This record gives sequence, structure tokens and C-alpha cells, in this order.
Amino acid sequence: MYDLHNHLLPGIDDGAPNIETALELARIAIDDGITHMVCTPHIHPGRYDNNITTIQSALQEFRSALQQNNLNLKIAAAAEVRIGPEIINAVKNQTLPFLGEWQTSPVLLLELPSNIIPVGSDNLTKWLLFQGITPIIAHPERNLAIINNPGKLKPFLDQGCLLQITGGALTGNFGQASKAIAQQLLLENKVTIMATDAHNIKYRPPKLTNSLQAATELIGENAAKKLVLDNPIEMTKNIF
Repeated sequence: MYDLHNHLLPGIDDGAPNIETALELARIAIDDGITHMVCTPHIHPGRYDNNITTIQSALQEFRSALQQNNLNLKIAAAAEVRIGPEIINAVKNQTLPFLGEWQTSPVLLLELPSNIIPVGSDNLTKWLLFQGITPIIAHPERNLAIINNPGKLKPFLDQGCLLQITGGALTGNFGQASKAIAQQLLLENKVTIMATDAHNIKYRPPKLTNSLQAATELIGENAAKKLVLDNPIEMTKNIF
């Protein structure tokens, strides 16, 4: 399986605090059947001021440690970028790391706040699409505004934005409301990727097997595998 949203890179956001934890998370992922991971640390101005340089440095450290410990996990890096006006300059300055490509367009993993959809968000995604960049919205099923009114996703979907759900939401780890939205989005065939959004060993480990089983029971084996294998492979074919 491929995991295209996780926080395993050591010491640069609220994920793995050090290389030892990153390696333990890698072992968990490998044991669960994950073979490829695109690590996506936060870029959130004023909170996690990451950039291509800090991300690449952490990636090299992690990649070297995996090799030294004989851990067979292929890794790359992008970022989970908090939605905001800073994105416009970052695009113009070509300083955003992309998740991969979808139908020849670079893909940006875009994070909404947990409780709202900021005013003008759909204008920003429309602008990104006009620039030839496809936003994939991270874990919409965990956004309170969307939980309260799933119709708030419609403008983004109509534009051509993609969706990534968290595997743990499908198994109830984020509560019944998030689970219900994740199920609804899957049944409506609106999800492109399912990922772990792994942050730590105890509460949010990098596991997808149980989530894949839950998705299979809901939408069938072929459709479920697209979320963790076919679509991620297509999106990252120029990375791995």
C-alpha cells in the first residue's frame, strides 16, 4: 500500500519528534503492508514554518536512517499546506512541494482549519486550478463545518478539487460523525486517496489495513484498492 499523507519526518512539526520515533513508525508501517510513503509535514505560517529546504533535509536524514537500519520503505516528501493567502506568493515563487501529479497537473495537499472553511477558500482553490495546480483537500471528514453541512464541499468538487480521507476516520478513530462523512464520501465516489495522517505511535500510527477492510466492505475490493494503491501509484509515478 501507498500512504500519501503522514508526519513521519523527524523533528519538523507535530509528528515524529526525533529519528528514533520516525524509525519506529516506519516499522509499524512496514508491518502493516505499507511499502511507499510520501511524508507530508505541515507548512503552516507562524506555526510550522517549513519550506522545501527544511523538508528535504529531514527527508535525507530519515532516508539514511532507514537504509542504515535495513528498513525496506521507499519514502519521498511533499507537505500538508494550510490554506491561506500566503499560498499565492509561494506558487509565484515556486516554493511549494507538490504531492505528485494528477492528469499531468501538480497536486497540492491542502489543509483546512479543523472547525471552519475560511471565507474565500473556494476562490483560492479556483485560482490554484487556473494556475494548473490541482488541490487535494486533506481529511475533509474531520472539518466541523463539513460535518455539519457536507454540501459545503460541493463548490470545491465542482471546480475539480480532489479529496483525501483519513483511514482512521473510516474505522471510527475520530468519532462517529467523521466516520459517517467518510462513509458518505466513499459511497458517493468522491474520494481519490485514503491515507494514514500518522502522527505518533500510540494514537495515530501509520496503519491502513483495517481502513482498507472497512472501505472494501463499503464500496467493494476494486474501488477500495484504488484509494491506497492504484490512485496513489498514478499520482506518484514520477516520484518513486
